[in-house]
Amino acid sequence: MENLWSEADAKTMAARYAKQGAGEDLALRIYTTRLLGGDRRLVLHGGGNSSLKTEVVDRLGDTVAALHIKGSGHDMATIEPDGLPAVRLESLRRLAALDSLADDEMVDLLRGSLLYSRAPDPSVETLLHAFLPHRYIDHTHASAVLSLTDQPDGAAICAEVVGEAAPVVPYVMSGLALARAAAEVQAAQPDCRGLILLKHGLVSFGATARESYDAMIDLVSLAEARLAKAGSKVFPGIGLPARRPTAAKVGPILRRALAVADDGAPGGWRRVVLDHRSGEAVLNFVNGAELPRYGQAGVVTPDHAIRTKGRPVLLPAADGDDLAAFGAAAGQAVADYTAGYRAYFERHNAKARQPRTMLEPQPKVLLVPGLGLFAAGRSAADAAVAADIAENAIGVISDAEAVGRFESIDEGQTFEIEYWSLEQAKLGRAVEPELAGQVVAVTGGGGAIGAATAAAFAAQGAEVAVLDLDGEAAAAVAGEFGGTGLACDVTDPADVDRAFAAIAEGYGGVDVVVSNAGAAWQGRIGEVDDALLRRSFELNFFAHQAVAQRAVAIMRQQGTGGVLLFNASKQAVNPGPDFGPYGLPKAATLFLMRQYAVDHGADGIRANAVNADRIRSGLLTEKMVRDRSKARGVTEADYMAGNLLGREVTAADVAQAFVDLARAEKTTGAVITVDGGNIAAALR
Repeated sequence: MENLWSEADAKTMAARYAKQGAGEDLALRIYTTRLLGGDRRLVLHGGGNSSLKTEVVDRLGDTVAALHIKGSGHDMATIEPDGLPAVRLESLRRLAALDSLADDEMVDLLRGSLLYSRAPDPSVETLLHAFLPHRYIDHTHASAVLSLTDQPDGAAICAEVVGEAAPVVPYVMSGLALARAAAEVQAAQPDCRGLILLKHGLVSFGATARESYDAMIDLVSLAEARLAKAGSKVFPGIGLPARRPTAAKVGPILRRALAVADDGAPGGWRRVVLDHRSGEAVLNFVNGAELPRYGQAGVVTPDHAIRTKGRPVLLPAADGDDLAAFGAAAGQAVADYTAGYRAYFERHNAKARQPRTMLEPQPKVLLVPGLGLFAAGRSAADAAVAADIAENAIGVISDAEAVGRFESIDEGQTFEIEYWSLEQAKLGRAVEPELAGQVVAVTGGGGAIGAATAAAFAAQGAEVAVLDLDGEAAAAVAGEFGGTGLACDVTDPADVDRAFAAIAEGYGGVDVVVSNAGAAWQGRIGEVDDALLRRSFELNFFAHQAVAQRAVAIMRQQGTGGVLLFNASKQAVNPGPDFGPYGLPKAATLFLMRQYAVDHGADGIRANAVNADRIRSGLLTEKMVRDRSKARGVTEADYMAGNLLGREVTAADVAQAFVDLARAEKTTGAVITVDGGNIAAALR
């Protein structure tokens, strides 16, 4: 493992934080914490922690011994001074005399020890850092170390590899017991550079930030050298179907298996978003004949249980010639997993000192031979975290199997950590957005209405794919909220297929489609060129059909309904002079929407439209506004506000109408007019 310490960077960091009032010792603590947090072989998603013992002047002007400790859930890779809250050290050290400490008591004591009450909760490992004597302490879940500790004879292997540099602390659950055990092991070998926490991770320490950081890198490097000696593990594989489907074909089937009926959720289903991984190491792992053994052996480090549960669900290989059979098998496997999880919870909750509330019993990680792993979450971000952890676990287990045999903590210990209130606090208590778990696709997303619509859905918690003929414009819009931007010519059915395959690959499927792409060609209908009229129909009608047809195919696979939303335009019901080439296909699209409502209502798929008028966009350009207002002898402002309310209608207003229709659970075949009031365009 490369040592990334740089004297120049360290000095730059010290100078930077000196301007914010932080001393050099804290600045260097931040510097090395970021070095460790930036390496996924050491730390993942809020894991790990670091600390600094120093002196702080409190509100009363007294100088007190303090411990700066990483705040619970903070990311080491991006940590700032406020992510290392200060706690009173001496009061925490006195806790070493206690025989036990309940969770709520620990929370009260940790928060009560904060020098500043508004600071974040200190790490769940605060007592470990407090009880050890060193000024700087680092704790990671180094993958290489876990591969050695997660063995039946892990302690002996680690002792052989690192010797007296890092004695082994037997597995103890985090908290008071682990802190005391670690302090006792260190006291018995005071010259050590760190501690190996069996089946948990690695602690390093030193008098300076660099000394602790160097110790971490050196100890992990020793573990990596031992793994390199063992070589890569190639698992004997199973026979796979000759014709394997793509992840895009399987994703909707898995979303169906994982969806939970819930009358309080949008569309009556609590859906998930998927993240798919299929690298060489992942496929080697999931294709192994012994997957039922090593793939179900448990987590590689305890705190991963809160993100991925104790085990993934194992699915059969998917045969591209019989996806129905795979769907049935996947549904049964998820049902069995869920039942097994409920039984696991009931077994251990009955023994708990304080009854717990069961978490969602559905699996978070699904392993599919031939395809890889799929991770599920209520958002793309949550699914990505679970996928990162699952992929990391595959690497750790594979390396462990090359050395010997992977062994995790037992089921009871997994329950203790999964349902530990201090670990649960890492997940946060924010109210879930209304459209969490929903995947939305918006065509024409690079334009004014499409961009506003995409942003409006993202603001409600949906995962949004932005499609546009201009791929750069789509990417720019999606980049505003972390969505996916895709280049797509909606007049080319093959391109539409590719775009929806990418959405299904990226998120697992699609739930809401806003078919918005269009262009306003003009011409007197008795004189218009036939080619222009056909071109308009290709974009303003047939493209809507291609998009809707592909979306419906995915929605039916998912089996949880869906929503089709069309941009119909005022021209569909109130044709304007010389706008026939635009209005005629739009009128056909209006009836296309109603046909989908009729034909697919039984599938739970709703179809609705927005009838908008006079929206500044790629259709109604600034030049067109000038020309139209001049032709009518009014100002541009009066032209744009030429409606019953006397107010200009914006792209954001149209976007809100699309969101409202997506929420309207019992509405299908409807049109919402967004034009400020135009009786001639009102539907009768």
